[in-house]
Amino acid sequence: MLQSVVRPLQRLRSELGLSPMARAERRADLRVGLAADPGLDIAIEMAVRWLCRAQDRSRSGDGGVARHFSLLTGWSASYPETTGYIIPTMIAAATEFADDSLRARARLMLDWLLSIQFPDGGFQAGTMGAEPLVPAVFNTGQILLGLASGARVWGDQYGAPMRRAADWLVAAQDPDGCWRRFQSPFAMRGEKAYNAHVAWGLFETARVCPDAPYADAALANVRWTLGQMRPNGWFDNCCVDTPAAPLTHTIGYALRGLMEGFRFTNDTELLDHCRRAADGLLGALRPDGFLPGRLDARWRGAVDWACLTGSLQVAHCWLMLYEYTGEPRYRQAGTAVTRYVRRTMRVDGNPESRGGIKGSFPVSGDYGRFEYLAWACKFFVDANLLERSLRL
Repeated sequence: MLQSVVRPLQRLRSELGLSPMARAERRADLRVGLAADPGLDIAIEMAVRWLCRAQDRSRSGDGGVARHFSLLTGWSASYPETTGYIIPTMIAAATEFADDSLRARARLMLDWLLSIQFPDGGFQAGTMGAEPLVPAVFNTGQILLGLASGARVWGDQYGAPMRRAADWLVAAQDPDGCWRRFQSPFAMRGEKAYNAHVAWGLFETARVCPDAPYADAALANVRWTLGQMRPNGWFDNCCVDTPAAPLTHTIGYALRGLMEGFRFTNDTELLDHCRRAADGLLGALRPDGFLPGRLDARWRGAVDWACLTGSLQVAHCWLMLYEYTGEPRYRQAGTAVTRYVRRTMRVDGNPESRGGIKGSFPVSGDYGRFEYLAWACKFFVDANLLERSLRL
């Protein structure tokens, strides 16, 4: 009886400080739930346009992409880390839609990143204006993905900065393949299995510069990451704040890094390790495509909200596994998740959120609370483009 009184009061208190937009979105998510699926074509195009808007509306107005649009505080400043890996998505979208303006946007992002690169090759943690202003391994690795894409398309204008960033990462790596130095001041200290996503940046650089030691460094980290895996595929040390119940976002980073290791080496043993983690994640998936935003070491949901970013990253890995193995269960899981996330997208209403992807569903979940995240939108475009290619 006490709970029946307390819970409504807690809900009322939580709504009192919300903006009208945040309050309306929260109520819509909780009362109406998922909308109709707008379909792949419409959803991809709307998400790309939202990323363009996030670049145009960044509070720092520098050519980078805003970290988020908040229903409470509006647009944020640009985020170097996620702008970095939005670049290859924008280049892919430019090809997909035969739209040179998207390619020009990618180049604007690249030129801005070059303007803020530290002399030693690293890149800062956090958004523009964040303090302390220090280089971070993870952020540099994500920006490396964009630099490698730029080098492939436009040549050494971006190749030289790419090599400086990659050299900095190699020098920062410990002999066992782990990165323990130059951690972000905005994450919990300690070893991180999700730095496998940094290894992906080095794999992409190795494709541009095959004679440099970048692939060796990436593979050293892949081996270290495999040492963090339990027999059921679970990753130890794989969260920014709660190691016992990591976000699907950071799990997705770790798995994608290993998947890219397989794509680079074609090592079937490494593919088997990827499948261990992917199969564990399958056990947490609901038939409607809902994946809990945090999971425990037995792959059980630890929260009742979805981290949409992580859902999309995991879906992308499942779709890649379908490509490599031909097993229908991976395709079914991946498409269930992409459909679920498409049904969270607003296709009308507020232009600042239309086509964007929330941090959590419902929007009041604890990841990116009341925010539309640029990297969630990036992973949305990537996963849906891959799904569409598998249907052709």
